[in-house]
Amino acid sequence: MDAIGGSSESGSGEIGLQLMRNGFYREEESCVKHVCALGGGGSRNTSPLGRVGSRNTSPSRQKVIKTKPRGLDEETVTTFGKAVQPDVQMEDNIWAMLPEDLLNEILARVPPFMIFRLRSVCKRWNSILQDSSFLKFHSQVPSHGPCLLTFWKNSQTPQCSVFSLPLKTWYRIPFTFLPPWAFWLVGSSGGLVCFSGLDGLTFKTLVCNPLTQCWRTLPSMHYNQQRQLIMVVDRTDRSFKVIATSDIYGDKSLPTEVYDSKLNCWSLHQIMPAVNLCSSKMAFCDSRLYLETLSPLGLMMYRLDMGYWEHIPAKFPRSLLDGYLVAGTQKRLFLVGRIGLYSTLQSMRIWELDHSKFMWVEMSRMPPKYFRALLRLSAERFECFGQDNLICFTSWNQGKGLLYDVDKKVWSWIAGCALQSYNSQVCFYEPRFDASIH
Repeated sequence: MDAIGGSSESGSGEIGLQLMRNGFYREEESCVKHVCALGGGGSRNTSPLGRVGSRNTSPSRQKVIKTKPRGLDEETVTTFGKAVQPDVQMEDNIWAMLPEDLLNEILARVPPFMIFRLRSVCKRWNSILQDSSFLKFHSQVPSHGPCLLTFWKNSQTPQCSVFSLPLKTWYRIPFTFLPPWAFWLVGSSGGLVCFSGLDGLTFKTLVCNPLTQCWRTLPSMHYNQQRQLIMVVDRTDRSFKVIATSDIYGDKSLPTEVYDSKLNCWSLHQIMPAVNLCSSKMAFCDSRLYLETLSPLGLMMYRLDMGYWEHIPAKFPRSLLDGYLVAGTQKRLFLVGRIGLYSTLQSMRIWELDHSKFMWVEMSRMPPKYFRALLRLSAERFECFGQDNLICFTSWNQGKGLLYDVDKKVWSWIAGCALQSYNSQVCFYEPRFDASIH
């Protein structure tokens, strides 16, 4: 029988209020030196009203000051020079008559992390997460934008912080609702986060929604042992699937298993052919799962719709030291890795797979100053993952995060104290209240 977490979707309202009271807060208060909201307290006051005794200048003649917000890349410059507008008097009797459907549509467009603050306005807003009309509007609006979820354990207590890329702010999410197992982060998709671990000697897989604090364990697999897992969410039919490939210790004789949330069971599929995997990292895009192989050289591709494995003879670039597969939008598949046998000649490069020619085409290189700052030693390890044509690099020893936008071709640092933990696990995360664990 499946174990359902102490909080269910029907009880997410009370849990959400508890988040607001007991620890769902911005981390910039505890990490002032590392994290600052855009236009934070470290900038110089350029407003004419803020200088007592100085000559007042017309807003139209105000000088535009360019500053560099803390927490962003040193080359990212934002302009602050908007004229100060007087406060508009809001008529209470008019705004109190706002139709409920219009109010729900407005609140559905508020960033999810701000909803917890707004719920203290009145009783009506306090129960907003239990309102099916609000959740309906929330499921139809565009995503808040990509976030980075960092998970680690401090004194055996699960800790979680989320960095909102649109808001440039860290938020702490209490993760004490999870069971006290020895588990690790698998990944995130569509607002859900997947973990796997051991409850004593039993291998278990767990899926949760960090915002609503709902969680549940999945049924046991047919061959229930530690496996390489990946989770994918289909928002159109409100379902998700978990794919289990080979055993983490290298046992290739296990059949591939796929969990379907609509059926609430695991199904057996083809055994992955005997190959020599060069990495346990997987990438999923366009209903296909990809793994790197050394023998035979290239990629192994699993078609989720057909349920079978196929080898792709895409040779890796020469002198590749370590490579990570990263899924982009639509059918784009990237390879990220270091090139060079000597530390002084090493560089980080990004390739894209040409599906028609089975070739890796170089598309970008990490600038040397970023490479030296991210990996000071040639032997240092790094992690790499991506979502929606965004690629994130994290260094195990430096505690730094570097973001690359494939479309804009822009590199930027991610500042904050949450990446400083040496045992932290990081993945992209899309915060959504309507993501269902069932």
